[in-house]
Amino acid sequence: MANNEESRGLKSLLDWFANRRKSGSTNLERQEREIADGLWHKCPKCGVLSYTKDLRANQMVCVECGHHNRVDSDERIRQLIDNNTWRPIDEHLRPTDPLQFRDRKLYSDRLREMEEKLGLVDAVKTGLGEINGLPVALGVMDFRFMGGSMGSVVGEKLTRLIEQATQRRYPVVIICTSGGARMQEGMLSLMQMAKISAALERHRQAKLLYIPILTNPTTGGVTASFAMLGDIIIAEPKATIGFAGRRVIEQTLREKLPEDFQTAEDLLKHGFVDDIVSRTQLKKTLAQLIALHQPIPTTHPMVLWETMSLSPTAAE
Repeated sequence: MANNEESRGLKSLLDWFANRRKSGSTNLERQEREIADGLWHKCPKCGVLSYTKDLRANQMVCVECGHHNRVDSDERIRQLIDNNTWRPIDEHLRPTDPLQFRDRKLYSDRLREMEEKLGLVDAVKTGLGEINGLPVALGVMDFRFMGGSMGSVVGEKLTRLIEQATQRRYPVVIICTSGGARMQEGMLSLMQMAKISAALERHRQAKLLYIPILTNPTTGGVTASFAMLGDIIIAEPKATIGFAGRRVIEQTLREKLPEDFQTAEDLLKHGFVDDIVSRTQLKKTLAQLIALHQPIPTTHPMVLWETMSLSPTAAE
């Protein structure tokens, strides 16, 4: 009898602990739901919790470890372009599905889902604006849209942006982040590499400035074309930059690559990029570079001796 009472007491005690643990987990879930409302951000590198408003004020750079969190195209534009100066161009361009491509689902369905989820029609935004009062043509790639892959619309929008910049004699800045060419468009995607490169060559011949900003990650066909054609190439700290993936290269070479392989720091050491600039200093750096490389006016003032006529007294 005593043993039965003891067992019932032990069981009730265990039930009490189980209910307490369950209610505690419920409260924890409730707290996590309240915290996960966008008020706080946990750094994926050092684990420090930051108030999202403060993190955004620091350009989405962790104040503890300096980790550069990925940002979308709208946030990039807000960080770089002066208030009320942004004028988007070619917003009407939309991707199509000329190859009727299908893998696990139709390419056209993927495009529609991306647009509904993100409010973006493709992986780049282009426009004209000012950086500290200096005019600039800016293209911003967005990794959220199919990994920032370069399809026909990305190529067309960037080409038109560069051509407008050449006509207006504006410098061009492109924020690069991409997994490479968009396989769903096949050869049409690969053609964009040559098209953008040709537009940049005409821009260069006009003696105008082009600065690509390499962010994490910049890979594939983007790296193999316009990302590496800049007059001054800038990278963000710790950004992954390369053509083929690390695993593919290791399998091909059958040897282990260094830990810092394909990082911005490694590329700077080997001369592939010109500087590594923290995002908090990027706008200031771009403004200084653009100011130092202002284009020469196309119409030169006539020199003095071509406009002077000698008087008869002076002629004697």
